[in-house]
Amino acid sequence: MPPGNGSASMAIPVVDFSSWKNTQDEASRLRTAHELVKACQTVGFVYIINHSLPKSVLDEAFDWVKRLFNLPEEEKMRAPHPEGWAVHRGYSWPGLEKVSQTMSTGNDEEAKRKLREVPDVKVCCGLPTIIYDIGSDENTEQPNQWIPDEALPGFRTFMIKFYWECWAVGEELLRALAIGLNLEDDSYLVDKHSGHGNQLRLLHYLPVPAEDLEKERTTRCPAHTDWSSLTMLFQDDCGGLEVEDVSRPGTFVPATPLKNAIVVNVGDLLQMWSNGKCIIQLGKMRRCMV
Repeated sequence: MPPGNGSASMAIPVVDFSSWKNTQDEASRLRTAHELVKACQTVGFVYIINHSLPKSVLDEAFDWVKRLFNLPEEEKMRAPHPEGWAVHRGYSWPGLEKVSQTMSTGNDEEAKRKLREVPDVKVCCGLPTIIYDIGSDENTEQPNQWIPDEALPGFRTFMIKFYWECWAVGEELLRALAIGLNLEDDSYLVDKHSGHGNQLRLLHYLPVPAEDLEKERTTRCPAHTDWSSLTMLFQDDCGGLEVEDVSRPGTFVPATPLKNAIVVNVGDLLQMWSNGKCIIQLGKMRRCMV
């Protein structure tokens, strides 16, 4: 049974990308592309296994993330998130970014007011969460805010390399989607991205007492869709990610961590670009660990 099967009506599909690497076997590549599109159309989320990112690279990435967030607060604050909403780079301390203030409320000002009274616990999205955002060093509109090399030697070098390795996988996913959607040009979706507008987001969800969540003294990131074309998520063993069952709105199933797999979800832009053909209904996700 596929991981994440928490509901009789929905399981998160698993797509094996090993055959995609064999450029001589067009039939296998086409089958993989169709499997990917079907997953996007029916669930909106999919596990990608046997992709091109080695286990050693992912292990090293998680090790750097732990080392980063284990730094003293004064060291992390040497690369602070810039003021305002326009630039998303550097270190976001707990409570800085409050997703729950803007999600799921529409124009309901009273609902927004109540959400603002509840502290988020995500070091990145205003919830008990810590975030560190990275982009292309060539993106002058979103300049990186780097931890000084003397504070964490090697971090910047690795993360720049990892950023582009992730984008290489993203390109392959976009090409597979184009083929699975029967587009004449397999680079159609890739060409909508420069590679310099992507965002590499490192997240650490701080522990929160269950009672604080139950009594709404704090909150995790609420159910939401991503605004981007695709999101690639790498999970550790902690879990906590949940995905809405599109056939039963309001019902969520766990996206159980699958070692070395990438959890990919469709974003608002891809739905728009594909005229709604990339997914029947945008799936929502939320974080529910304590």
